[in-house]
Amino acid sequence: MEASANDSSADRPGRPEKLQRKSATADDALSSTRVFSAALVRAPETVARLEAFEAWTYSRRVIARVGSSSQLESEMPSTRRSSKSTRRAGENGRNGNGKDAIALLRADHRQVEKWFSEFKKAAAASRKEKLARQICSALRVHAKIEEEIFYPAFYAATGDKELHHEAEVEHAGARKLITEIESTGARDDYYDAKVTVLSEMIKHHVKEEEQPGGMFAEARKSEMDLKEVGSQLEARRAQLEGTM
Repeated sequence: MEASANDSSADRPGRPEKLQRKSATADDALSSTRVFSAALVRAPETVARLEAFEAWTYSRRVIARVGSSSQLESEMPSTRRSSKSTRRAGENGRNGNGKDAIALLRADHRQVEKWFSEFKKAAAASRKEKLARQICSALRVHAKIEEEIFYPAFYAATGDKELHHEAEVEHAGARKLITEIESTGARDDYYDAKVTVLSEMIKHHVKEEEQPGGMFAEARKSEMDLKEVGSQLEARRAQLEGTM
């Protein structure tokens, strides 16, 4: 019976042992590359992505020694696309197409900042009053969902009493000024001053939450389920909008 070509090649007398080792190592490297591509596509979790990346790193080191890099590179385009998609999903939040809790709260901050800027430029009293109402309503809803959902989840996950309590106190101070603004109008001599002071208070509060080492950064490092918290924030905001 004739031996197969592969068998005869593998068992060929006199073949240098070093070449046999290189061939086997190259096969292992290419196999690791395929493992990397498949794992990265399938695994949304960080640990799996790190394991896949380690396989890729190993394969690159081996290929540098034994060659066959062209075959290795031919498998990488789809892997790179998968990696980008995975990172994009993480940036948008772990709840699919929705935003995670921090992305949602940051979006609220940017919207209110825009309205404060428009208020500063507005000349007509009616325009100022409309913007002030929008600002106050949005801040009431934003503060409510933070206090009911995000802050308790943050405190439970981090135990950071200082950050939690300071945020609550800043909310209370802003709420008092919001009530004063809502109870008056642009004809009040202090109306513009009150909105301006509120703007400064919110600017400080936002900085405290978004800066490195702030509440959002600490939440990212904690075990908070930002996907779930984000879903709860969205649901509660939908209930509150139009009522505050």
